Amino acid sequence: MKKTVSVILALALALSVILTLGACGEKKPAEQPATTDAGEEAAAPAKKITIAVPNDTTNEARALLLLEANGIIKLKEGAGILATKLDIVENPYNVEINEVEAAQIPNLLKDVDYAVINCNYALSGGLNPSKDSLAVEGSASAYGNILCVKDGRQEEPIVKALAAALTSKKVADFITEKYDGAVISIVDNPTDGFDADVDYAALAGQKISVAASPTPHAEVLAIAKEILAEKDITLEIKEFEDYVQPNLVVENGEIDANYFQHIPYLDDFNAENGTHIVSVAAIHVEPMGVYSAKNTDLSAFGK
Repeated sequence: MKKTVSVILALALALSVILTLGACGEKKPAEQPATTDAGEEAAAPAKKITIAVPNDTTNEARALLLLEANGIIKLKEGAGILATKLDIVENPYNVEINEVEAAQIPNLLKDVDYAVINCNYALSGGLNPSKDSLAVEGSASAYGNILCVKDGRQEEPIVKALAAALTSKKVADFITEKYDGAVISIVDNPTDGFDADVDYAALAGQKISVAASPTPHAEVLAIAKEILAEKDITLEIKEFEDYVQPNLVVENGEIDANYFQHIPYLDDFNAENGTHIVSVAAIHVEPMGVYSAKNTDLSAFGK
């Protein structure tokens, strides 16, 4: 009996070994890619591409329109110059729009894949719009940068004298030579720097103050300052880094004029804040551009 049991146990052990060896010799089936209901392979989710844009209404729209012009996104019909990221109806490259205060975008360039930056902040951030931008908008007149005052002051002789200086050939030539296409004069008929209807002798010894962005506005104003100095008029240039205070200080009378914005931004600002700022003259346009610290082109978008 013991012998029979031993034989049975031996046979069972041998069978177990054979089955184990057989299992080890089998090839594991290769994992198959996920398929759709139609049996086609499912595409892996596209990697998000982050793009920083200005967070103020008009400049965000301007940035989105530039992205649309380059085939990166599509906006709903009629979105226009007040578009936001909520108006994106087609996003084939899985773009994630990050809304950032315009002045801060150059500082965040290394943290995103791409950024759409206003020319003045690109220049202040050490970027060369002519050489460093991967795409740039056209010189649309809607975005011409303007000299502004509080409504009711636009016909004052000293304001007219400032406008004549800013729309002079000397300023237009400076813009062309200094910025090499990054900033473009839009003055159709430049003056000699002076307004024939202004009594400059009566203005001698007076001063006018202007709130401006450091680059290029304050630099352009420095040329106008030289022109006004010829008539013994002092131009005080007050630099601001943001897009809010320059309008508020003109509204409350602390500063006489400002030079930093375009008409769409001004209209939106007046509507939202109940201010009464008006345009006196259009001086230049700053084409907005697409920049990147991580990419040298727009190949991520099939360009």
